[in-house]
Amino acid sequence: MKKVLVITYYWPPSGGGGVQRWLKFVKYLPEFGWEPIVLTPEQQNAPALDESLSKDISRDLKVIRTPIWEPYSLYRKFTGRNKNENLGAAFASGKKSNKFIEYTSNWIRSNFFIPDARKFWIAPSVKFLQNYIKTNKIDIVVTTGPPHSMHLIGLKLKEQTSIKWLADFRDPWTDIDYFNELRLSSWANARHRALERTVLQKADMVICVSKSNSEKLSSKANANIRVITNGYDENDMVDVKSNLDEKFTIAHIGTFMANRNPDVLWEVLSELISEDPVFKQEMVLHLVGNTDAVILDAINSFGLSDHVMMSKSVDHEKAIQLQKNAQVLLITVNKTGDSKGMVTGKIFEYLVSDRPILAIGPEDGDLAAILKDTGAGVISDFTNKIDLKKHIMKYYQMFKKDSLTVSVQNIEKYSRRNLTLQMAEYLNETIK
Repeated sequence: MKKVLVITYYWPPSGGGGVQRWLKFVKYLPEFGWEPIVLTPEQQNAPALDESLSKDISRDLKVIRTPIWEPYSLYRKFTGRNKNENLGAAFASGKKSNKFIEYTSNWIRSNFFIPDARKFWIAPSVKFLQNYIKTNKIDIVVTTGPPHSMHLIGLKLKEQTSIKWLADFRDPWTDIDYFNELRLSSWANARHRALERTVLQKADMVICVSKSNSEKLSSKANANIRVITNGYDENDMVDVKSNLDEKFTIAHIGTFMANRNPDVLWEVLSELISEDPVFKQEMVLHLVGNTDAVILDAINSFGLSDHVMMSKSVDHEKAIQLQKNAQVLLITVNKTGDSKGMVTGKIFEYLVSDRPILAIGPEDGDLAAILKDTGAGVISDFTNKIDLKKHIMKYYQMFKKDSLTVSVQNIEKYSRRNLTLQMAEYLNETIK
C-alpha cells in the first residue's frame, strides 16, 4: 500500500460540507491501493458538530491530532458572541451585530491573518511533519482548503523535503464569493494573490471541484490542474426511507448565507400566497441549519414569516432524512460575478434524495448543466420571476395530484467510490 498523508483542518466530530469530501476519499482509498493518514488540529472552529460522520472512519485509520492556536476567542469577545458559539461559513449568523464592530473585526482578520486565522498552525505542523514523512515513508502529501493555510503547510514541506504534493481546492481562494467583502489593504490583496499563485506553481498537481474553477485557476499560473467534483455516498442512503411531508414544503438544508438570499423567490411566494388561499394554507418554507439574519429579514419583509419552519443544524444522517421528506429541495448560488461556476456540495446529495430540485442561479452555469444532464430539477435566474413562478406552480399542481416525483439519470459518476477511484489514479500519476 502506498501512503498518502492528508492535511485537513476539518475532520469529525466537526460537521458541515468541508469535512465530507476528504472523509469519503479517505474511506474508499484503501480499495484502490492507498493507505491514508490524516493530520488535523486537536480542536477546530467548525460551523457545527456532527458525531454521525465518525461512522465512516475506519478503526485502522491513523488520525494525528496536534495543538492549534486560533484567535476566535478574541473575535467572539470583541463582537459580543457567546464563547461557545460555532462560527458559520463566511461568519454567517442569525444574529444582528454592531456594524462598526463587524467592520473593524473584518479589517483586522483580513489584513493581519493571511491567508486565514489558521496560519498559526503552519510552522508547528511543518516542524512535526519533516521527520514524520521520512520515518513513515510517506509517498505523497495532500492539502485541502479552505482554510488555505493548509496549502502553505504543503508548500513548505515541498520546499524543505521535496515530497510529492497534491493541493485540493474545495473552494476558490481569491475568487471565492466573499473575497471582495474582505477589507483588504492593497498589500494584503497582493499577498493573497502571490501566495495563491505560488501554491498553484509549486504543487505537483492541483485538484478543484468544477470546470469553471479549473479555468480560473489556470489563468493565474501554469499549473497541473484536474477536476474532481463533490458527490454522494450511496451507502449513506441505504437505510433511509422517504416519509413525505404532508404540506407543500420547500426545504433548504444547510447554511444559508446572506449572499445567497433569493429575493425573487420571496417575491414569487408572496404573490402566490395572496393569489391562492389554498396555496397559502399548504406552503411551508423549511430552513434547516444556520440561516443568516439578512435572509430572515427578507422573508419577513415579504410577509412570509408565518410560513417558515426553522430547524437547528442537524447531523448528516438527519439531513439526508429531511431531504427525502421534503416535497421540493431548494438550492441557491451566490449573486456574484463568478456565479456561473458555483456548484455547492449539497446538490449531489440532493440528486439521490428522489425529490425535485428548485434552483436559483445562472441558467447557463455549471449547476444548470448538472440539473439538465440528470433531469433532477429546474433552475431560474436571479431575476427570472416569470419562469420561477411557473416552476413552483408546476410542482405545486403535481403535489396536489400526489404525483410530485422525479426520475434522475447519469448520476453514477458522482458516487464517492467512483470519485475516489479517480483521485487514486491522480495520486498514482503524481508520484510517477
